Amino acid sequence: MTKGDYLGEFELVVLLALARLDKAAYGTTIYDEILDTTGRDVSIQAVYVTLNRLEKKGLVTSRLGEATDERGGRPRKYYSLKPAGVTALSNSRAMYDRLWAGVRLRAGTSRS
Repeated sequence: MTKGDYLGEFELVVLLALARLDKAAYGTTIYDEILDTTGRDVSIQAVYVTLNRLEKKGLVTSRLGEATDERGGRPRKYYSLKPAGVTALSNSRAMYDRLWAGVRLRAGTSRS
């Protein structure tokens, strides 16, 4: 894998939230999923910026839903994983599994 193939930590978090939500994934539900599962209170803007970056990388795709009165006639933008996004998640998981293999955490093992 080349440098550009790796996911940043927040990109990974957003992709995993998106995968968990499947067809119900849009900005607010992705934000809520991140908050509910990680306890990490990020800005909704950070979620949207990351979704746009992941879309440019070819890992996610978006589509507009139906316009609703509740949203002032604006359609909701739904996101889904592309095959490349699934591959990126699988590769990240495999990388972390390899890194964790054989690790035994012990207090006092780091050098000062």
